[in-house]
Amino acid sequence: MEEVEVGRITHFFSKIQVGVAKISGRGLKIGDVVHIKGHSTDFFQKIESMQIEHRPVEEARAGEEVAFKVDMPVREHDVIFKVIE
Repeated sequence: MEEVEVGRITHFFSKIQVGVAKISGRGLKIGDVVHIKGHSTDFFQKIESMQIEHRPVEEARAGEEVAFKVDMPVREHDVIFKVIE
């Protein structure tokens, strides 16, 4: 199982459990499994839905900021890795 860095968390909305990430790598698509890792964060999850500027999107490319629901709290600067099987 290989992991490739695709971005970093820039903001977290705790009440609605949504993380915002700046995409820097290959991009992210709905259905991708990601590994979110940071100082006190370390979990895997599947991306179920994403939004850019409050509009649903199927994928996010490098340079875009995307919001998605997270299973656990995340922190700014947590790294997002896409799991490649």
